[in-house]
Amino acid sequence: MSELPEKQVKRLAGLIQEAETNLAAAKELLISIVGDDGSIVTPRNSQEDVSGKVIEGVFDGQVMIGPDGKNYPVPANYASKSKLVEGDILKLTIADDGGFIYKQIGPIERRQIIGTLVQHDGAFYVEANGREYRILLASVTYFRIKEGDQVTIIVPEDNPEAIWAAVEAAL
Repeated sequence: MSELPEKQVKRLAGLIQEAETNLAAAKELLISIVGDDGSIVTPRNSQEDVSGKVIEGVFDGQVMIGPDGKNYPVPANYASKSKLVEGDILKLTIADDGGFIYKQIGPIERRQIIGTLVQHDGAFYVEANGREYRILLASVTYFRIKEGDQVTIIVPEDNPEAIWAAVEAAL
């Protein structure tokens, strides 16, 4: 009879973990659509010939920082699938209709390392070479990786202080 409450507690803990992951995914999706400042972000196909304001900036792992220091929200699914790395140079075209179109124009030197996925404080990290690199939730869901899984990540070659990494593959 004592096993029943233990099973229920484990099931409940699993449900809470799943709910926290879903909530974090929903928050990340909302930010990728609305942006941190509440402006609507409309990702578009980067091949389209669109006129508008062009801004170049540096990807910091989550957002693009423009030359004026302003943050421009980069859709998490684009950053994850494009395997953007902290320090990459991006071009943002803000179309006449308000749509945001990103294009990677200056990838920095990269290196790959293998690590283990961990989660704490509501965020995901890959523990590798004695330190933790933060990764986007979109990468966790896209690659369907779970805490404890081995993954290959991409980090900047010449930035030992990098906080963020991109997921290359689940092992």
